[in-house]
Amino acid sequence: MRNFNQLTQFGLFDTHVPRYTSYPTAPIFSQDVGQTFQVDALKALDPDVPVSLYVHIPFCERLCWFCACRTQGTRTLSPVEHYLESVKHELQILSEIIPKRLKMGRLHWGGGTPTILPPALIHDLARAIKQAVPPADEFEFSVEIDPTMVDDAKITALAAEGMNRASIGTQDFSPKVQAAIGREQSYELTAQCVRSLRNSGITSLNTDLVYGLPHQTEDAITQTVEKVLTLNPDRVALFGYAHVPHMAKRQKLIDEAALPGDVDRYRLSVLATDLFCQAGYQAIGIDHFSKTGDSLAQAANDGTLRRNFQGYTTDTCPTLIGVGASSISRFNEGYVQNAAATAAYMQRIEAGNLAGYRGHILSPDDKLRARAIEMLMCSFAIDVGALFEGFGDFSKELEPIHEQVLTAFDGFVVRTATGIEILPEGRPLARIVAQHYDRYADVSAIYSKAV
Repeated sequence: MRNFNQLTQFGLFDTHVPRYTSYPTAPIFSQDVGQTFQVDALKALDPDVPVSLYVHIPFCERLCWFCACRTQGTRTLSPVEHYLESVKHELQILSEIIPKRLKMGRLHWGGGTPTILPPALIHDLARAIKQAVPPADEFEFSVEIDPTMVDDAKITALAAEGMNRASIGTQDFSPKVQAAIGREQSYELTAQCVRSLRNSGITSLNTDLVYGLPHQTEDAITQTVEKVLTLNPDRVALFGYAHVPHMAKRQKLIDEAALPGDVDRYRLSVLATDLFCQAGYQAIGIDHFSKTGDSLAQAANDGTLRRNFQGYTTDTCPTLIGVGASSISRFNEGYVQNAAATAAYMQRIEAGNLAGYRGHILSPDDKLRARAIEMLMCSFAIDVGALFEGFGDFSKELEPIHEQVLTAFDGFVVRTATGIEILPEGRPLARIVAQHYDRYADVSAIYSKAV
């Protein structure tokens, strides 16, 4: 009870903080940084260092009520086909800007629902991407899969194009919860999707769960976890539902009275975490789990785990090129985001330009704080020696913040031989601790709660 009361005292149940999948976070991006920066950063890429590509497919046949992603509904393929023409045009423009020998080490299709594409469009898009940026010798291709929008023909097409990692959205298997969030997806259908993926040679499978959903109880989430374990995923992501109907209008369809309270949300999270750990999965960062032999666990254990817009990753490519509406690119020099609305994105591309419309140029201070925050989010510790190796004497600029954190979170954050560390009982506070290193923490933005 002492630990629970202290977590309450430190604001776990009422503090709104970023998830820190980037630093600085997107709300501080400015329209002063756009296409010009985007072109210059692309031209400056080292052709000998592979890059990652993220391609956004914003379309869904059904709009799940809980989702706050940049998506739009469609019942026909016509808008999807028109959008893909713009994506291919963007890829062509990219190919004319980037160094000729540049290779692609990672490729991720997200959405939306990438599996809304029929096999012919899957092949068409994949080939356009590879023509623009050929795959490196070591190439990983991951796709977000909706089991209700995929069949053997689509999986076969994706596998033929090199997909070797798949991510399946599960959320919760309770019919009552599914009805309350507008996403009906049976366990049987999901299991069939997993079998098809495994039969196609997919060796790495991730599944996403969400806690804090309407009507979700401890019994319901226990049953969901038990069913997920029978699917034998290599990795699991456990996200907290963020109820932000002012930003995602579809969430107004969710009955707020059916949402669990903050304390109940926390208990659901702890229960699911315990169940996965008892089943032999290793906890990774604040919300991921993996089999102990998986590369994600290996990266966590050897200190090479990274964090990006998709969450925790083993991706070591220093550059991420975002393709499609709302996609964000990460360069050594900073971030740039494509126009968010599909129509605005397509208009920019059809005019023969790239679609970057806002971003942020990283200062030395930004880079230092970004690395410190990433250390906290990945390993719950800051290695001051490693910061010194990367930033020299400038890393000492963070020393007052280290002291502030040690004092503010006394008993949860301790000094170590290598720096500071959040103790296991204080790890639910990781995002709150990280915010102390955020120069832009007072920016006018609305984030999800810390739990």
